Amino acid sequence: MLIAGNWKLFKTPSQAAGFCRELRQPLDDVSEIEIAVCPPYVSLTSAIEVLAGSKVAVYSQNVHWAENGAFTGEVSAAMLRELGVDGAIVGHSERRQYFGETDETTALRAKAALEAGLKVIACVGELEAERDSGETETVLERQMIPIIKEIGAHERLVIAYEPIWAIGTGKTATPAQAQETHAFIRGLLDVPILYGGSVKPDNAAELMGQPDVDGALVGGASLAAESFIGICEAARQTVA
Repeated sequence: MLIAGNWKLFKTPSQAAGFCRELRQPLDDVSEIEIAVCPPYVSLTSAIEVLAGSKVAVYSQNVHWAENGAFTGEVSAAMLRELGVDGAIVGHSERRQYFGETDETTALRAKAALEAGLKVIACVGELEAERDSGETETVLERQMIPIIKEIGAHERLVIAYEPIWAIGTGKTATPAQAQETHAFIRGLLDVPILYGGSVKPDNAAELMGQPDVDGALVGGASLAAESFIGICEAARQTVA
């Protein structure tokens, strides 16, 4: 089980260092689950330095598919590896919505990262209108097909199901909804599947207690040490 905290556009290098110091001691004896934090690019080094030798890994929030080239603003997997980054998120809904990420570029980013030795959290999820119109499975299959074609099942690939209507809205898929959707995704590709969408300490245990939910991609609740540690503890109790 993996709990990953996506910090989005929060925490400068100094803030990241202070926050990671808060995480080290409470999470250092957690061996039952995997834990990762995903800082902005500029804060990766601070997090890596503070968390060195701890149980908490450091992932980036994105990675490019090319090794190098004329891709202003992008960062390659080799660059991340040299920093000491363990993995990367690809295809987050905010990257798709605001920066033109597609199903195809998500798969290319995931493939390049895996080939470079990184772990990958590849995100998929539907809009509220798509769920309301009964298109959830159609949308998820469309998003998954390029990943299946480019990569298939891989020991370092994790899928994160993030219903877009539940991200930062306070809405959360019910445990039954999460289980149903995770089971559908697993039927397409049998890899670990995280749930992402307003995960909090008070709903984490029930969500992660579902048979096909293998952890969480945490947004806002990962920005405060107490709530992130609480979610990790809930996950730990789930697998205990």
